[in-house]
Amino acid sequence: QVQLVESGGGLVQAGGSLRLSCAASGRTFSNYHMGWFRQAPGKEREFVAAISWGGGSTYYADSVKGRFTISRDNVKNTLYLQMNSLKPEDTAVYYCAKSPDASGSLWPFKVDSWGQGTQVTVSS
Repeated sequence: QVQLVESGGGLVQAGGSLRLSCAASGRTFSNYHMGWFRQAPGKEREFVAAISWGGGSTYYADSVKGRFTISRDNVKNTLYLQMNSLKPEDTAVYYCAKSPDASGSLWPFKVDSWGQGTQVTVSS
């Protein structure tokens, strides 16, 4: 079982940047696709971005394409989300997610483990 711990959230002004990190325990991190989701107050959790096990493929929600970048370091067992040009509508709790898939397409992205989440607040 992989345990996921997010960090890097906070309060930022519109147009600013943040980088989220997700530290994974266990030795199987590098074997699986990973992703980020978010949940705004009163809304359902939604997909943000995904990355293949080796980092060679990525997939983004249309709402963040061109502004967010997902990456991973399989030596450090860490997943990242670089968020630029942040908007107030990006305000949400951001969750790191592990897929049970070790190959194949990133979409639809299936999840078998979640982190506890980190709050991102973008002020206007």
